[in-house]
Amino acid sequence: MVKLDDQPQKRLPTMEELPYKDDKPVDSELQRLITNLLKYILDYIWADRDDWFYGTDMGWYYSPDENPIAPDGFLCLGVERFRGNPLRLSYVTWEENWVVPSLAIEVVSKTPGGEYKEKKRKYARNGVLYYVIYAPQRVRKPKLTLYRLNREGQYELQEKKPNVDARNRSRHRNRSRNLSPNYHGMAVLV
Repeated sequence: MVKLDDQPQKRLPTMEELPYKDDKPVDSELQRLITNLLKYILDYIWADRDDWFYGTDMGWYYSPDENPIAPDGFLCLGVERFRGNPLRLSYVTWEENWVVPSLAIEVVSKTPGGEYKEKKRKYARNGVLYYVIYAPQRVRKPKLTLYRLNREGQYELQEKKPNVDARNRSRHRNRSRNLSPNYHGMAVLV
């Protein structure tokens, strides 16, 4: 990451001066659906807050000397939430008091685009605290992967899973009287 103290004073480009679209379509409707769903949830639960920004499919300029990266979704905390005009064309770190995203989300299409190596390294190097990869097409590996940045600047896989069995057992116990046999002779919930 470029810090102002590390370089002589040079003029950094503004959001309006940087390219903000590449005219590449997203790979699938699912990518847009998943990332926008989180945006709608945040808009609802944080409707009264003005200190966050969630971007989808837009460039994040983390350094004036590097090409932007375009996460499918990313969340920044502690920045002004714009409503109405002017909206952000891109997320430009140096125009946001050097606040980097806290969360980056990548939805893997049929043709992976560096989500597990190149993008993961860039997000870690630039201090993104949480990195989520959703790969709905994966068969033998987890479809959802969550990483958390450790103090050494490396991502650690978060493997703890919620214990839903205890909750489901009591729910199934209460519904057991509503069981009926299916055509295989096994009980199913009705």
